[in-house]
Amino acid sequence: MCNWIRNLATSISKKGGIFMFIRAQFSSQLASISDFVITILLAKLFNFYYVYATLLGSVCGGIINCIINYKWTFKTTDLKIQHVMVKYFIVWIGSIALNTWGTYLMTEALMRIPWLVDFLKHYVDDLFIVSKIVVSLLVGYFWNYNLHRHFVYRNRKIKQFFSKNKADNY
Repeated sequence: MCNWIRNLATSISKKGGIFMFIRAQFSSQLASISDFVITILLAKLFNFYYVYATLLGSVCGGIINCIINYKWTFKTTDLKIQHVMVKYFIVWIGSIALNTWGTYLMTEALMRIPWLVDFLKHYVDDLFIVSKIVVSLLVGYFWNYNLHRHFVYRNRKIKQFFSKNKADNY
């Protein structure tokens, strides 16, 4: 039984494709847990406005995600950490904006549906937590994972996109 678990862990850790997706999801979950813990602590314990708490939670989760992805998920040994950090920062700004504004817009929209607010109050203390979960899942897959896989942790020649000679781009 122990060998089976060890072989599975080795396969997930070394192979690409679906295994890379599994590693990315694991990394994302660790980052999300830290993001949510910090967000909820700031909002509930320290009475931060939920939008600011979401922003700070996203920042902490992003730092954790970048480190795990660089070292383990995408195994970017051929890229300089400085290049990854610049590209990650660009994608991360978009992610933070999407998470923060998406949580705000969804929360405000849901609060205008009285029957839904009454129903959800039986299960969650604050409506923004439901919004944060839904938005973070959507942003995580459709924005973060795809941009990390195809842009941040790949060696892309960005200079070619800014070249004046269009023939050089082909």
